[in-house]
Amino acid sequence: MKFLKYIFFFFVIYNCSSEKTNDDTLNPPKYYEELNITYGNDENQKFDIYLPANRTTSTKTIILVHGGGWSSGDKSDMNPIKDLIRQDLPNLAIVNINYRLADANNSPYPMQIEDITSIINYLKEKKATYTISEYFGFIGVSAGGHLSLLWSYAFDDFNDIKMVCSIVGPTNLTDPEYLNNTDPVLQELLNSFGTNAELSFLEEVSPYHQVSTTAPPTILFYGGQDPLIPTSQGTDLRDRLQNLGVKHEFTLYPNAGHGWEGLELLDTWLKLKAFMQTNL
Repeated sequence: MKFLKYIFFFFVIYNCSSEKTNDDTLNPPKYYEELNITYGNDENQKFDIYLPANRTTSTKTIILVHGGGWSSGDKSDMNPIKDLIRQDLPNLAIVNINYRLADANNSPYPMQIEDITSIINYLKEKKATYTISEYFGFIGVSAGGHLSLLWSYAFDDFNDIKMVCSIVGPTNLTDPEYLNNTDPVLQELLNSFGTNAELSFLEEVSPYHQVSTTAPPTILFYGGQDPLIPTSQGTDLRDRLQNLGVKHEFTLYPNAGHGWEGLELLDTWLKLKAFMQTNL
């Protein structure tokens, strides 16, 4: 069963032009966007890039990672967040990614982590062409939150990630709330990583078990009534970050589920925007 689709209403009017420049040299830096850039042979190995005008070699890039239970979803799901960033944080470059989707023959791990690595390497190789730095941040929702945290904590060998955000992302697949659950919908979701996965493997794919003192600043948002992500997925990682001395922020909306709207959504964006302004 796929993750419930999160609700992220676009609550501002956005009128910025999205015309793509034809300046192949990207010099001097003008606004530039390119959609569906291919980074592999699979139809889902594509991403969109949005580069601000007047960028420099110090310009940082925020990478958006969609949800969908590791087996569905699309980068278009993240367009409302992309539009908010373009409006409120116009000096950031944005990369909105697709990745290979899990199925009966393909586990999310390490496949989807390898896709993120390919994208990071591609951007670093093209930094001169794009006029961007080698520094990045992540915003991930649901399964995308899990992937963003896991890559940032376990695979950022060169400390390129300056901040990471998880919105309702799973953090610990060894959580008793998961291991002892009796919900067939939830169990089908967890079975993406194997029906009889070893505990050591579940720890390997869990950001909670991979985080260390070198982790980047982390901001977390969770709903207290989420049927798929127990509150402990957020609070346990919060406590671990606290114990490790990692800069972090944590927000729990007690009455929210796997997504929210209205004032809670506005609160999420204001906190996330401030966190990016400070850390990215």
